[in-house]
Amino acid sequence: MSSSHVTSTGSRSSVGSRSFLRSPPRRHQLRHWLAGLPLVAVAVLTFNGPAPAGMSNEAGAPAAVAPPAQPAPHWSADNLRALLSLVEQSAAEGLDPAYYQPSTLRQLVDAGRVGEDVDQVAYRTALALAHDYADGRVADKQALGWYMAAPADPEKLGVQLDHALADGRLAEWMRGLLPSHPQYLALKAAYRSTAPQDGALRDRLRANLERWRWMPRDLGQRYIYVNVPSYRLQLVSDGAEEASFNVVVGAPETPTPQLAVRAQSIVANPSWVLPPSVLKEGRWGGRGFSVSRRSDGSLMVRQAPGPRNALGRIKIDMPNAHAIYLHDTPNKAAFKREERALSHGCIRVQNIEELAALIEDSGKIEEALADPTQTRTLQLDQSIPVYLAYFTVEASQDGMLTELGDPYDRDTALLARLDKPGGGENLAAL
Repeated sequence: MSSSHVTSTGSRSSVGSRSFLRSPPRRHQLRHWLAGLPLVAVAVLTFNGPAPAGMSNEAGAPAAVAPPAQPAPHWSADNLRALLSLVEQSAAEGLDPAYYQPSTLRQLVDAGRVGEDVDQVAYRTALALAHDYADGRVADKQALGWYMAAPADPEKLGVQLDHALADGRLAEWMRGLLPSHPQYLALKAAYRSTAPQDGALRDRLRANLERWRWMPRDLGQRYIYVNVPSYRLQLVSDGAEEASFNVVVGAPETPTPQLAVRAQSIVANPSWVLPPSVLKEGRWGGRGFSVSRRSDGSLMVRQAPGPRNALGRIKIDMPNAHAIYLHDTPNKAAFKREERALSHGCIRVQNIEELAALIEDSGKIEEALADPTQTRTLQLDQSIPVYLAYFTVEASQDGMLTELGDPYDRDTALLARLDKPGGGENLAAL
């Protein structure tokens, strides 16, 4: 599917962002929110019997113990109203407020209820919403090819929630968990302005809003960004695009995984050790490959550096468990195609020599490439973050909303998980 610019009439429209670039655990279980409950509530939930009334004196009579002062409710009426408002506002983020039991909260607010039982319900609701803001609602991200680390530590949300309640800044803290990247803000503005009748576009927008909640909140001062459906690589510096290049990405049968890694070296005239997926195809015979056996007896096939090498003249190495890297290719014709999901997973970069010269001294690059039969590795003085992402709708640099293709057909699967019951809507009503 080629790129198309989306409005209700099919034309490009501004969404209020002037630039694209300027700036898998299960859901929270009982122990996550239980840690934040008052000790009395923990005792009630943990033990079946009543707590001791007091210590006994030597004669066996109960010691006189002054009744403890009753602390102010952890969830005051003001905090409860703030939470209800936040739940209702979650609709603007592409989430369904029904996930977070707004009717129960509204009943508590209207009745003026406070106390330990209210604390329990409010905590569960607040932590469910905080988790979905901080790390997205979908838990099994790897099933959708997403392997980036969670942007927030879910174990710390309960402590942070305690501090936010104590300081009277629940709303500020909760909203601060959301992405602030211009892409997220642009997609959010588009979602809010899209008519409810345009369900298909609204679904795509909220799928991509969810993906942005999976992204790191700070991408760094200078980084490489590849959005797989865009077939483009961007070098970003100080929030602005420094350079961009056409790329070939993984085919649907061998998709490029979504990763946050770091480029650490440039390899000039690389050799190529065939991955298992290529070995299975069996189409490498007679192309100048050498065959040997590893210590475990497995087959290793290597292609020596040279003009026919599948990695071309340059490989940008970024160590990861998926053996994915950026590289050149002798097959330049592939860059002329509109849909470029063709590789075995790695990213082929057009004019990669230019990219290499932007992240390493060009003189060193030229020297390393001088002898095409000799492999040389240039360690970068400072590693560079690399993000391989997957967004099927994005805001372009001129602030226009663009709908891209979905080469791995992942939007439907993501939406099914996003809409799956679980979490807030299962909170027990009082």
